[in-house]
Amino acid sequence: MRTGRRKIVISCAVTGAVHTPSMSEFLPYTPEQIARQAIDAARAGAAILHLDARNPADGSPAHDADIYDSFVPEIRAQTDAIIAVPTGGGLPVPLDERLACALSAKPDVFSIDMGATSRSYRKSARGISDWKYDWEKGFVEASDSLVHGHTLHDIKTVLARLGHGNDSRFGFECHDPSHLHNLAHCMEKGLVQGPLFIQFHFGLVGGLGSDPDNVHMMLGTADRLLGRDGYEFSVAAHGRHQIPLVALGAIMGGHVRVGLADSLYLGKGLLATSCAAQVLKIRRIIEDLSFEIASAEEAREILQVEGPARLGRVAGEARLNG
Repeated sequence: MRTGRRKIVISCAVTGAVHTPSMSEFLPYTPEQIARQAIDAARAGAAILHLDARNPADGSPAHDADIYDSFVPEIRAQTDAIIAVPTGGGLPVPLDERLACALSAKPDVFSIDMGATSRSYRKSARGISDWKYDWEKGFVEASDSLVHGHTLHDIKTVLARLGHGNDSRFGFECHDPSHLHNLAHCMEKGLVQGPLFIQFHFGLVGGLGSDPDNVHMMLGTADRLLGRDGYEFSVAAHGRHQIPLVALGAIMGGHVRVGLADSLYLGKGLLATSCAAQVLKIRRIIEDLSFEIASAEEAREILQVEGPARLGRVAGEARLNG
């Protein structure tokens, strides 16, 4: 167990690209809703905001520079939170378009999937018979027929184009041990430089389950490949195990991630009315465990991410992921 760190960074994944509007009336998808929920989450204690774009007309996931431009400046103006955006491994969009979209958002951190996984969203849609938008049902039903994330070729392309030569930071999204091996391989090739920020994911159907043993396994693999002091990590748990598993991550020396992108619930059978509600819940738990919450400024220091005064160049989420 890692000890001694009292400051824990809370990340909030605001909307994601998994859930659909029919699953929760509180899922933000218009620019105004995304901006408001992100700002409220930051005020509640989230130091990192993971932002995805959605079509404001129907809530469908999108890679669109204009959509990012409709809410990122407002979030920048009202918070000093670290902004992270994905390099887009989940939608059938050409890689060049994904990278152009990510660059246009001028984030502090680029989140990159360090491998590919199978995923299914069917469980999240149980009980829904009246879909709000036509695209949703087909999107959910097709989810377990698709591979999400990046191939190794894509990973190397993203790192080469957005890497340290451009002063970029990355958040490394890892869904199973093979993704950590990909990260170690890229470090050996000189495509990745520390400090590293790694986001461990658990609970997606098709990936690692939300089991404490899996958290130990991922930590053990990371320690062996990268060195115990070679990275910072955060835990994200998808679905109903979100709060208990991310709390375990904090106890084990990591940071935490919540948000409606990962879970629509605040408790058993209780929909979360906002991302801020989830942030406040995990904040209370962390403080009850005698840890302190890192401010955005402290998070930038811990993760070595540049501050707002230097936003002219792209920075990122790399002593960690994204």
